[in-house]
Amino acid sequence: MSTLAIPSTPRSRTSPSAPGSATLTGAPSSSRTGRAAVVQASPHYQTTRRHSLYGTEDRVVIDPGSRIWKVGFSGEGRPREVFSVPSLWSLQRSLDTIQREEEDRVLVVRLQAHLRAVFHDSLLTDPKSRKVIVIESPLLPVHVKDTLAKILFENLQVPSISFASSHLLALLSVGRITGLVLDCGELESTALPIFSSRPLFHQIRTTPLAGARLTSHLRALLLLFGTYIPPPTSLSAAVNMPASSRSNRVPLEVLSDVVLEEIKTRCTFVGEVLDMALNSGIVSPPGEDPMDLDLLPSDSAPSESDFSRISPDRDSNADPASSDFSVVSRSQVLPGPSSRGEHQLQALANLYMRHSTATDLHLKVLPPASQQAGTGHGTLIVPGWIRERGSEVLFEGGDVDEGSVAETILDCLLKIPVDLRKTLASSILVTGGTAMLPGFIPRLHAELIRAIATPPSSSARPPMRPGRPRLPAYDRYSILRPLVPYFAILNNPSPGPPSDARGSTNAGKAPAYTPAMMAWVGGSLAGALKTGGVEVAREKWDETGDHPGSVDTAEESDVAGRSPANVIPDWTRAPLPTGAPPANPPPPEITETAQLVVVGA
Repeated sequence: MSTLAIPSTPRSRTSPSAPGSATLTGAPSSSRTGRAAVVQASPHYQTTRRHSLYGTEDRVVIDPGSRIWKVGFSGEGRPREVFSVPSLWSLQRSLDTIQREEEDRVLVVRLQAHLRAVFHDSLLTDPKSRKVIVIESPLLPVHVKDTLAKILFENLQVPSISFASSHLLALLSVGRITGLVLDCGELESTALPIFSSRPLFHQIRTTPLAGARLTSHLRALLLLFGTYIPPPTSLSAAVNMPASSRSNRVPLEVLSDVVLEEIKTRCTFVGEVLDMALNSGIVSPPGEDPMDLDLLPSDSAPSESDFSRISPDRDSNADPASSDFSVVSRSQVLPGPSSRGEHQLQALANLYMRHSTATDLHLKVLPPASQQAGTGHGTLIVPGWIRERGSEVLFEGGDVDEGSVAETILDCLLKIPVDLRKTLASSILVTGGTAMLPGFIPRLHAELIRAIATPPSSSARPPMRPGRPRLPAYDRYSILRPLVPYFAILNNPSPGPPSDARGSTNAGKAPAYTPAMMAWVGGSLAGALKTGGVEVAREKWDETGDHPGSVDTAEESDVAGRSPANVIPDWTRAPLPTGAPPANPPPPEITETAQLVVVGA
């Protein structure tokens, strides 16, 4: 019997003892340069990956936040690059068709530039050989999601895209499949319950009190209570004229986005509840009477969110009494005739200055254009109480549309089924860049307990009609009061002392990932385990032909609200779950009689 002789080929020069080496026999070398066919994942991480149909198996994980983008490869413990981007989209969209089309064109140009920079500058990889995992917020605008997919498929020609929920991936990064995740980002804070790896999207709750509102709030406080020392006009003036005589109010041009971001990320922190500060032994400075505080119970005070907006064209030298800026927190001063005037603002400032232990900071900033002739930089003095109490705007509630972050969690617990409340209340996870403020998570836990355990201060509401009995006070979260021993935040850096309650066994048990990185770490883990979201291949995208770019096209295509040409998964386009059965149609005889009456008329 004849045998078929296979010509022998020289072995690869790679040493067998080297880690990750491979020898090829009986087959020609796939590399024309004679090097080994093993492809390393990157020059920074000396690991090897097996080949797949589209190249190496490492997927590109992109977390496109509204302010910070995080990009990297799956299977790695941290992203390759984290960079900030300008505001690409907002919570509001123009109603004018022409302006909306112009906004879409600008969005396409900016997203395309950032995505091309991700592959060609940050990751140095070929997009045609890498599958992509996009970490999306559940409330990401649909037109932004469609634009992302269109650029990745048609411009960069990636093999496939997997869209995964940021809340679910953050919970996966801490080794859990059930929990209540609060994502406190730049544009909004979103609470989403997840049970057995299934997000309960219809119980989602959100509030606009997030990083952008904190930035505008800090700008308002610095314009009202900050101090700016312009640079001296000459060296002799710097020696002879004291800085106190040159200080004035802060110009609006000094508070640029870079300066405010520096103050927010490096200088501010979250203080404890003011009632706790008063009970912890903090005394007033000498010479001041502590009885002048005129405190009221915080639950009976209105929200301060009406003051927390700033107009960019407002004069920085305007009177504080006529400003629309906000000052913190729960308005613990007696409301009077000038409750929104200078007296209330100054009383709040005095209150926080008395009970603040933070020191003032002196920052060197660029002077306005009118003061460029001076010598050196100007000095911005940030009061210590603004550093400590500037974040109080995130914990202010009472508004229907702008609940606090604690009220967002409690409202979400009210909407979920009763048998899941205890489990989810003991497994709360806080993520997002705003949650990285020092003291944010312990303060959030204190606010949750305070909102539930403290009954309303007013004993009864006034009667609607004279002679009627007084109505009892409305207790919004009374049904959640038995859950107080069970409340626990998984990534709480300073949990309370251990007890027999179920909440103490879960508090602080999450791995020590930073809140801003949890979603990306979960995406990296999902990509390594091949358990990402719904994967959409480029072939399926090409088969659909025309791709809608907005929600309007999808809503006009069919009754269910889902376009047959759109293959991008999105829970907002899926029909709602069936609830009560539809009303029975009227009998035929009644319908015919009604038609005869109409025709006869």
